[in-house]
Amino acid sequence: MTYQASGVDLKGAENHVERIGPAVTATWGDNIVGQFGGFAAGLRLPAGYRAPVLMMTTDGVGTKLEIARRCNSWTGVGQDLVAMCVDDLAAAGARPLALVDYLAVGRLDSRRDEEIVSSVAAACAMAGCALLGGETAEHPEVMKETQIDLAGAAVGIVENGEEWGPHRVAPGDLIVGWESGNVRCNGFSLVRRIIEGRDLDARFPGEDVSLGEVLLRPATIYAPRVAELPGGVKAAAHITGGGIPGNLIRALPEDCRAVLDRAAWSVPEVFSVLTAWGSIEDGEMFRVFNMGIGFCLIVAPGWDGPGLVIGRVEGGSRSIEF
Repeated sequence: MTYQASGVDLKGAENHVERIGPAVTATWGDNIVGQFGGFAAGLRLPAGYRAPVLMMTTDGVGTKLEIARRCNSWTGVGQDLVAMCVDDLAAAGARPLALVDYLAVGRLDSRRDEEIVSSVAAACAMAGCALLGGETAEHPEVMKETQIDLAGAAVGIVENGEEWGPHRVAPGDLIVGWESGNVRCNGFSLVRRIIEGRDLDARFPGEDVSLGEVLLRPATIYAPRVAELPGGVKAAAHITGGGIPGNLIRALPEDCRAVLDRAAWSVPEVFSVLTAWGSIEDGEMFRVFNMGIGFCLIVAPGWDGPGLVIGRVEGGSRSIEF
């Protein structure tokens, strides 16, 4: 009996590490300590912080990966992963510094696995952070041969005392939304139920691309926009699972409520199609999906920065009202 006979390809794993090396180290700068393929890597903190606070978060791509598997299309899943992690950091006002990923597979597939890690590296470059390393684990019999899971953890930095959060928010503040043109990574358990029996290669209503292509459009990475913002931001919310109600409320203190104007932005057509196909109630759609807003800022009155003003903060019990 050998390890390979039990389903784990050690030579394939070595070859995988060798193939992904250039993509990973291309995200490294002079602040990285260590070497690719080591047990760990580190980074030197950037200069200019008086009392730096390190912040960490972790997330994954979720069951959107099943759509990618069925379409055999992996080019966007790395961007999905990076967006889910670094935009959580951005919601606290933190600048992302580095990310590590974890890819679990039923069986190694050299083309697919290299494509996935390369997409993570490319997205890290977009976000301005290093892909320090990660793990690719083969799980024979525990996972089906073609199944994968993809998760990551990211570290960021913010000046002590300058973190965004509910403690800064007060009645009279404005709520600014940054638009999202697609489903991003959240709600795909419901999406998969809605499209059950439909051909992913079929043309999507009103577009010249397939259903699969529409659903696999990658999440916008908002962190670089956050880094360029002027002053006046008090808190922020990354709109992921739970939609606007489940995430914006996390940026409010106990004595404030958010009042949102649904006419202030356009809901992308993909959500209208999913609503019709699944006979989903409007309230349920807003509880599950981003519905066209991927990131929210709570800002001081007189805001002249980017985004749509979609609501305001008022006094009252902490809640979200449309």
